[in-house]
Amino acid sequence: MLLIPLSLNVATLPGQSPACSSTVRPPRSRPVVKNTSRFSPSHVLCGGRAVCTGAFSEPEARFALYPFANHSGRVLDQPTYARLSGSVFPMRLRPLVIITEHLSDEATSWLEERAEVVHCSVSDAAFDALAPRVAALIVRTYTNVDGALLARLPQLRAVGRAGVGLDNVDERECAARGVRVFNTPDANTQAVVEYVLALLCDALRPRLFLDAPVGKEEWNEIRQEVVGLWQMNELVLGILGFGRVGKRVTEVARAIGFQVIYNDLLEIPECERRGAQYVPVEALFTDADIVSIHIDGRCENRKFVSASLIDLLRSDAVIINTARGMVVDDVALASYLARNPAAMALLDVHDPEPFTAANPLLGLPNAHLAPHLASRTMSAMNAMSWVVKDVWATIEG
Repeated sequence: MLLIPLSLNVATLPGQSPACSSTVRPPRSRPVVKNTSRFSPSHVLCGGRAVCTGAFSEPEARFALYPFANHSGRVLDQPTYARLSGSVFPMRLRPLVIITEHLSDEATSWLEERAEVVHCSVSDAAFDALAPRVAALIVRTYTNVDGALLARLPQLRAVGRAGVGLDNVDERECAARGVRVFNTPDANTQAVVEYVLALLCDALRPRLFLDAPVGKEEWNEIRQEVVGLWQMNELVLGILGFGRVGKRVTEVARAIGFQVIYNDLLEIPECERRGAQYVPVEALFTDADIVSIHIDGRCENRKFVSASLIDLLRSDAVIINTARGMVVDDVALASYLARNPAAMALLDVHDPEPFTAANPLLGLPNAHLAPHLASRTMSAMNAMSWVVKDVWATIEG
């Protein structure tokens, strides 16, 4: 039962026994809890029920983390409050959820109305202090939820991955500890497909924008020089990995005019191929003018795009990677690009991230490295953030 000392201007709700408020009203000389509630207009809980206490001014915003405050608004932890007040009030803390990477404001606010929420990295000192009572962990891309981290979280019940891939979450270790794992498989599909289309345009349709008038001769020279060598309806697009994004890229590419071939580990029914033709992986690298990579980050896929596959590419091929950096052998790709100046690589993902000065692709004029932007639309980031609902349903139940 949650018993919180109320201020002296307690008013009972209809049907609320006055005895409830009288049993928890502290003497005037003792610290008084101020309302910071998320109830409206201003309520606190008495025996699990909302009781109106009248309006209070801030500074009680930290009440969600520290449930005791004195009359001056100073935040007190429970032992300090007990020492000052002369008694210990039994309480039931709200479940603690740690968010290690950015979520949308809307999803974060929704969760904060229900749980105690702390934003911190697993490497922060604050994390170690809170770890014994963490009920849920919400991560994105750069937090590795492995056995070592799980061992630090004895009360953990759920992990939410605000994104698609679960390669940074050890699902087997989580299952062994009874920890449920959630992700958002389709939240960023549209964003990634749009980004791939933009990269295709970057690779095939050179563009130049003028910020000042030019003479007729220079105008004509520019129009002679800035010319695409091929149209999309003249080219073969190879899709490596025919999941949600791969299928959607196929739909868009075929609508523009590409011939599309694909390779995947799974047998894809004819009705789900979106008009693409299955080929063995070696044929995909041999026949495609452009290869777009969409395989996942499982351990078996590390350097799947190896030297033996890369060397099958045409001398002027384009390779696009918006999946995982670790699936491509960067050394082999750098060697191929150095030998084939007409070829091009557009890479949104890297291993590691951020990439370092040791990356062999740096300095190559036909290698273009982006800072993992494919899913970066407001809509996609918001959709991924709503993994909080699955997490809350688990820890609430």
